[in-house]
Amino acid sequence: MRPTARLADGADEWSCPTCGRRIVLRRPPDPGITVLDAGDESAVHIGITEPTAAERAAAEAAERYGLGPVQEIPRPPARGPADAREAQEGAAGREAAAVDARDRAWLAEIGIDWEGGAAA
Repeated sequence: MRPTARLADGADEWSCPTCGRRIVLRRPPDPGITVLDAGDESAVHIGITEPTAAERAAAEAAERYGLGPVQEIPRPPARGPADAREAQEGAAGREAAAVDARDRAWLAEIGIDWEGGAAA
């Protein structure tokens, strides 16, 4: 997110050039945030006032390799109470193997090669 305007009351308007999110940030002594346009609510937004040399180099590398500024990273599979109990008790067997397989499939989905072989 980048600063786009300073309002009459001293608050700053910020916007995301990728998804269009717009917010107003009020500074102390009465801090607050007002969302003007939600944009992509699933994206993680950070504020940058002036990019450093390292940030410019990272952005250039991302562009060169086609990564772009926003990436959707899949979340790990949810584990239910039975999975947690098995892990806590150290149980082996079919259920533990199924949990392991789901974890390995998720790792493969996000591009992580586990133990030198295919993750899934």
